[in-house]
Amino acid sequence: MSVLRIHPRDNVAVALSPVAAGERAVYAVGQAVTALEEIPQGHKLALAPIAAGEAVIKYGYPIGRAKTDIAPGAWVHTHNLGTGLSQGVTAAAEVDASAPAPLPPRTFRGYRRPDASVGVRNEIWIVPTVGCVNGVAQALARAAEPYARGRVDGVYAWPHPYGCSQMGDDQAYTRRILCGLIRHPNAGGVLVLGLGCENSGISVLRDLLGGWDAERTAFLECQAAQDEQREGEALLRALIDRAAGDAREEIGAGELIVGLKCGGSDGLSGVTANPLVGRVADRLVAMGGTALLAEIPEMFGAEGVLFRRCADEAAARALPELVGDFKDYFVRHGQVVYENPSPGNKAGGITTLEEKSLGCVQKGGSAPVSDVLRYGETVKKRGLCVLQTPGNDLVSTTALAAAGAQLILFTTGRGTPFGAPVPTLKIATNTALAGHKANWIDYSAGGLAQGGDWEQHTQALLQTVLDTASGALTRSERAGYRDLAIWKDGVTL
Repeated sequence: MSVLRIHPRDNVAVALSPVAAGERAVYAVGQAVTALEEIPQGHKLALAPIAAGEAVIKYGYPIGRAKTDIAPGAWVHTHNLGTGLSQGVTAAAEVDASAPAPLPPRTFRGYRRPDASVGVRNEIWIVPTVGCVNGVAQALARAAEPYARGRVDGVYAWPHPYGCSQMGDDQAYTRRILCGLIRHPNAGGVLVLGLGCENSGISVLRDLLGGWDAERTAFLECQAAQDEQREGEALLRALIDRAAGDAREEIGAGELIVGLKCGGSDGLSGVTANPLVGRVADRLVAMGGTALLAEIPEMFGAEGVLFRRCADEAAARALPELVGDFKDYFVRHGQVVYENPSPGNKAGGITTLEEKSLGCVQKGGSAPVSDVLRYGETVKKRGLCVLQTPGNDLVSTTALAAAGAQLILFTTGRGTPFGAPVPTLKIATNTALAGHKANWIDYSAGGLAQGGDWEQHTQALLQTVLDTASGALTRSERAGYRDLAIWKDGVTL
């Protein structure tokens, strides 16, 4: 079939490949519609008459309302479909603790840290407390790399523009993210690099950390040091010497925390890559692991899907509150909640935020929501957790890493080269992208649009996750693409 009706209730279908004007598109046994115009891949065509003001249904849910009368076979997109979203939270959460049936745990080869956490890389990280020392951090990373080569998995600095001239929650966000990075088990050693006069200096972060492994964590205040480069290099050499003795060991997949993210989505994101990632997330949860779903604005219009499967009353209270607070964040800044699909999203076939969101939440699979985390918090419970982040790719993936994710599954229909602070597996929604940008893409889910076997793809992507956790490099790691961004929400002094 050239088109797919995802749910029996749907009154639109998705073009799995371009549909020519006049082509008879079969969407079910004995059911077809003739395309009135060319339908690009990933875009929608109407299966039945849709009157102006009537709901357009995809995934079994409304994705907006028709702006005009739409005839069967017509292209359905921004010219004739508008959002139906309102500003408030309209759904209530429910408790449904029916977890996936337990599965025997698979294993990977990771690093067991002294605090019992598990890393999938053995890197040395330099975490600046403030943007003023970014240059020093990067110079130290370059100087230490030759000494580290072949002994650890690399030396990385995490420059950012914050750490001072911040107030309130904005300052707290930065501190939480920095602490999450300092504690991260993918780092076999961490140098915390401060200036000395900043708001979020070393003494503040030490208090927030509450404790740290003195063998794998060093601190350097540049204003107090006579020669910060020389002292920093000495500290890094000591960290490298200690981390070089760490070795991989067999560890159960239940120790994995996997971040879930999509970016540069297209009309096939909710048809191929996102539901595939959801299946892998369910397998990991069934093995005792953790899947971490972020991007709260990309739940707007689909929040009810998650609200109906909270593991307990605490999650049922926290999840609507989190979504409501994020909508209020839009309103405080004078923005509407539904202005989200990017130009690239729209070019790929996504019309409204409801449509984008219904595809987005499929990355969370079917497991109950076990916990709800605010931005900068770290994972406390296993299972499917929801993390407060904006949709922005760099900000969201940084927060996933700081929350404890050792690696990230990142689906994309348009492609992106970036990598998060932790290994970032790019999963293409369509075969054309995977072929065109093979240097960016780690796995292609495009075959699912041509009748590929779901179980085979699920097993293959799960094995890719385990291989990556065991040391196989992602495309972005091979290219040296590692990026970090912190959410800015407040006054700059």
